[in-house]
Amino acid sequence: MTKNTRFSPEVRQRAIRMVLESQDEYDSQWAAICSIAPKIGCTPETLRVWVRQHERDTGGGDGGLTTAERQRLKELERENRELRRSNDILRQ
Repeated sequence: MTKNTRFSPEVRQRAIRMVLESQDEYDSQWAAICSIAPKIGCTPETLRVWVRQHERDTGGGDGGLTTAERQRLKELERENRELRRSNDILRQ
């Protein structure tokens, strides 16, 4: 059974900060995440996703898109679709 709990941005930031500050005390970042997640009340996977997104947003991590870049990409793709439709209509 899944539980859909929404965590406030403050709780997310606190959890991320806890992981980043304590990861040196553990063998791996995953070990730190597994230790901290129950204290926050979320699953380790949820906390891992938050940490990875934070790393992307702050320029670290695997080079994925930041949240702002992802939003801008969605806007540009939507605009592109609309322009293509308009062009198709004008060509007919």
